[in-house]
Amino acid sequence: MSSATIISIIALYFFLLYVISYFTGKDDSNTVFFKAGKSSKWYVVAFGMVGASLSGVTFISVPGWIKSSQFSYLQVVLGYFVGYIVVCYVLLPLYYRLNVTSIYEYLKIRFGKTAHLTGAFYFFISRLLGASFRLFLVAIVLQKFVFDSWNIPFPLTVGVSIGLIWIYTFKGGIKTIVWTDTLQTLFMIIAVVISIFSILNSIDLSIYEYIISDDFNSLNKVFFTENIYERNHFLKSFIGGVFVTICMTGLDQDMMQKNLTCKSIDDAQKNMLSFSVVLVIVTVLFMFLGSLLFTYQEINNLSIPSMDGKVRTDLLFPEIALNSELGVFLGVSFLLGLIAAAYSSADSALTSLTTSFCVDFLDMSDNKSQNKKTRKIVHIIMSFLLMTTIIIFKYVLTSNVIDSLLTVASYTYGPLLGLFVFGLYSKRKLKSNLIYYVVILAPILTYMINLSPTLYAYLNDRLAMNCEFKSWACSSIYAIENFYIFGYELLPINGLITVFGLYICSKSNDEK
Repeated sequence: MSSATIISIIALYFFLLYVISYFTGKDDSNTVFFKAGKSSKWYVVAFGMVGASLSGVTFISVPGWIKSSQFSYLQVVLGYFVGYIVVCYVLLPLYYRLNVTSIYEYLKIRFGKTAHLTGAFYFFISRLLGASFRLFLVAIVLQKFVFDSWNIPFPLTVGVSIGLIWIYTFKGGIKTIVWTDTLQTLFMIIAVVISIFSILNSIDLSIYEYIISDDFNSLNKVFFTENIYERNHFLKSFIGGVFVTICMTGLDQDMMQKNLTCKSIDDAQKNMLSFSVVLVIVTVLFMFLGSLLFTYQEINNLSIPSMDGKVRTDLLFPEIALNSELGVFLGVSFLLGLIAAAYSSADSALTSLTTSFCVDFLDMSDNKSQNKKTRKIVHIIMSFLLMTTIIIFKYVLTSNVIDSLLTVASYTYGPLLGLFVFGLYSKRKLKSNLIYYVVILAPILTYMINLSPTLYAYLNDRLAMNCEFKSWACSSIYAIENFYIFGYELLPINGLITVFGLYICSKSNDEK
């Protein structure tokens, strides 16, 4: 597919988004920008949230991860489902009862301004990094398959992407996002279905024939329960998935802001439950597509794409969709799906970052003309911040993007998890001057815990080089090979450390 064709498809897609933005952004008040006037239909929000949750990370990175991880990601996704139930019946009622604009206002009500700012700060960092991870994927695909041939530098590619998002979100805010997310989810699902049937047709197999084939059976292992020391053990993945969802959805302004646009708590809960079921089904489709991609790659003896000297399995899907002989129809559907998946996450992230900064840090929610002007300035600043972070990722990111995303979430969402758990399940008061120490030390201690197996192996290796300790080192080889490796359970560990620290720094209601 030619670069000109790709650019034309992108231009037509964004034109459609701008049309939606025109009709939804006529009222550019803060009330509409932040909460859509609480007029959203629950089923529209639910369908749109699928695209926002999956994003470009799932669209490209999950299929590209199948070769090394098989279907083990489904263990995490099953944990997600349980996490959504917790969000639905524990956190949503709380937010609706308090009628908050930013969910971190709860921390202000419960503990005071210091806890409020702390929670908002960790969301800000978490969402900035998360949105950057997601948009980074689409940026490197566009760079490799379009802009490199035109000698356009990567920073300009990113700048144009962010600029296009800003244009259709700066007026309507979350009201626009609810509708654009719905369109983007539809394009993404259509792209996956078309990709699956295109590849099956090219290898001359039906779905049933492929499912019973040796190729599929060699890649479809879901449950890893043999060795608790391994990072992908079922319990680690499942428990991690539960807490990732609670944090990255229930304690995340981006995702909750959409829920808070529903008319009532009943509608919001209908949205959450239906969305969680659809999300599991769609994720399975992505993993099935991933197995097909690697089967197609082996049958046709294709090499895994690389970029900047690094092999990137994330680029296998675009390589096959755009540069194989599977037809223009697949290429067009892939591009629409990719752009939809990437921008459905990035646009809502930009809106939620603007909302959180305005409400939590600037204490601004009314519709005064000065506040509207300030909100628009903040929106521009958030755009530049997002662009800068993505550019940095190009030069520092080496692992699979979805794995990197979930790993970073273990550190940045832990303090948020601890603050909310302590607030919900303890009646003690916090000593505000000590909160900062707790939320800074908790991620550091978590990182040290995660680092301990690597440090243990390194020290053992150093000792093995010393004749005096050689015998001891050799006797420890078994211990090294079977040493515990942490996975996504680092998130609840981080949360527990935060809760413990907050308890130490708290006082009972009777104390003065």
